[in-house]
Amino acid sequence: MFEVAEHFVSINGESTLAGEPAVFIRFKGCNLKCTYCDTQWANQADTHFISISAKEIARTVKNTGIVNVTLTGGEPLLQKDLIELTDILISQGNRVEIETNGSISLSELANAKNRPVFTMDYKLPSSGMEKFMCKENFDLLQWRDTVKFVSGSVRDLERAREIIGEYHLTEKCHVYISPVFGKIEPAEIVDFMIKNKMNGIRLQLQLHKFIWEPDRRGV
Repeated sequence: MFEVAEHFVSINGESTLAGEPAVFIRFKGCNLKCTYCDTQWANQADTHFISISAKEIARTVKNTGIVNVTLTGGEPLLQKDLIELTDILISQGNRVEIETNGSISLSELANAKNRPVFTMDYKLPSSGMEKFMCKENFDLLQWRDTVKFVSGSVRDLERAREIIGEYHLTEKCHVYISPVFGKIEPAEIVDFMIKNKMNGIRLQLQLHKFIWEPDRRGV
């Protein structure tokens, strides 16, 4: 059984499928406490959730008629037997993306017969969580996957540039840089990218925070 804090249909605000309709399944709970977390409400011990089986989630998704599915949180990889859910969803024709914070091994799902797509964060200094990053995950990434660097300062951008170069990420997967909303101007990130000739790397803004109120749930 899975602890689901909310589920809804919206558009993908991030990742390679940004702008496309998707079904979002948000799980309760996270093992990190990032300073800029915008879903803290889903990570509390007393967060309301429904306990639902993989088959029930798959049926709910199928009834929407939407192909893209984003499993998010919280941290979805904390859910026991997540591979059962991804297998059912992919087998019924869904495109499954897992948004993960980068601190938990991708190994089981990355080696699954029905492999989902990963959008994996690398937590930069301003998050306060960089020490928890599982760098072994970089070896498991494929061309469909994404590493996302959420940046709130020039120091963050410098660290992102170091990690991208050290692990040759642009040769393995998509690489995105996103601003911490309200902490750094996108133009400052663009200037940094141009100055440092960051080829193969994309700036990405969180579309849902521009379409709706930045703190609105269910979008």
